[in-house]
Amino acid sequence: MPAIRGSESKKKTRRYTRALDQVHADLASQRHLELYHETKAPEELPALGQYYCKECAKWYESETNFVAHQKGKPHKRRVKQLKDEPYSQKEAEAAIGLRTDNGRRKREVEEVMEEDEVM
Repeated sequence: MPAIRGSESKKKTRRYTRALDQVHADLASQRHLELYHETKAPEELPALGQYYCKECAKWYESETNFVAHQKGKPHKRRVKQLKDEPYSQKEAEAAIGLRTDNGRRKREVEEVMEEDEVM
């Protein structure tokens, strides 16, 4: 279904937050978080970038908004998601069927064929 204001209006980049694996890296390494903060100019951030939620990757205008956010459901949900270890590249490739062949499968196939011949 086409959008009223064009196809560009369907993209929700305004509400985009950092992906879970990026936030997980931020929590694991202070340097990773610093590199992300260096890409943003403090003058352009709410409250000059003073109130930042690491788990949700969002800046807030005041301490009251920040504290209210930390007590809210979206923040707690995000913290719960971050407790799970992110998938590695190896796990992702295995999920779609790309696996490293270490030669085991070839031997297993030969053993099965030998068993069939014996029977």
